[in-house]
Amino acid sequence: MEKWITGFMEEFGYLGILLMLALENLFPPIPSELILPFGGFMTTTSELTLTGVVLASTIGSLIGAVLLYALGRLLGVERLEALVDRYGRFVRISKKDIRRADAWFDRYGAWTVLFCRMIPLVRSLISIPAGMSGMNFGLFLLCTTVGTLGWNVLLVSAGAALGASWDRVGEYMEVYSSAVYLLLAAGAAALLFFYIRKRRKSAALETNSDSRP
Repeated sequence: MEKWITGFMEEFGYLGILLMLALENLFPPIPSELILPFGGFMTTTSELTLTGVVLASTIGSLIGAVLLYALGRLLGVERLEALVDRYGRFVRISKKDIRRADAWFDRYGAWTVLFCRMIPLVRSLISIPAGMSGMNFGLFLLCTTVGTLGWNVLLVSAGAALGASWDRVGEYMEVYSSAVYLLLAAGAAALLFFYIRKRRKSAALETNSDSRP
């Protein structure tokens, strides 16, 4: 896949970079950690410029993000609640849980989108819950642009600085990704722990209340 991606970018230049980043958002297995550093390297061996590569990659990322946001809007919280009605008992999720998650995203969605745009894999998928929650499109676009621009400038500049050793950026990003995923897993585990404990306390209180004469 790496040879195909780099060959496509070399052949089509800015357009190739734009299309690759749009696909990277729609199909996360295509890594921006490969596309962006190589785009930066291309500025040292061709007529491409850093500004042009950053602009093309950012436009491509925004196209992919907007398409996923639109998918989230099509799905909507209502459809998710319908699925929970049907299958929620198997995973112990209720409509109330969905509404709480939606309310949380309504409150912290902007920061979530901004932060997640700088996390591999999650950076693409975060557009779907943003759309499902009905996040204001202008705010979504602003946060996505800012987060994406920072990510793109960093990786494109690193690729240009390393030159022929641009692929080393991927090694550094693996370490970064592992550390971030570890922190996210720890945070998710902690949230799950407190959620389960809260549910058990609520169930115990209801049982005690029902047992009183």
